[in-house]
Amino acid sequence: QVHLVESGGGTVQPGGSLKLSCAASGSFPISSFMAWYRQAPGKQYEQREWVASAIYGGSTSYADSVKGRFTISRDDAQNTLYLQMDNLKPDDTAVYYCNLLWHKDYWGQGTQVTVSS
Repeated sequence: QVHLVESGGGTVQPGGSLKLSCAASGSFPISSFMAWYRQAPGKQYEQREWVASAIYGGSTSYADSVKGRFTISRDDAQNTLYLQMDNLKPDDTAVYYCNLLWHKDYWGQGTQVTVSS
């Protein structure tokens, strides 16, 4: 079983920054695929949008909407995934979810990010 706990969400003004963390525990290989998704207001849980992925070894990828503003990273020694979010925009407002893929998808409970002046 895998357990994911996100933290670091909050309310910031446009142009501000936040850093999200996802602590993973349980039984899974260190090479497991990990990613961040988000659910915007008014969207259903099944309509979560992929934000970024980090593969063991350093390879990363980003959605076009966040490329150049968000940075995903992982500390495999600490089983922790991060998402540094800079130059935040109101459209980034969402619940952000951590995802780990090992035989099936595992999800955290989500952390709210609100970007508003």
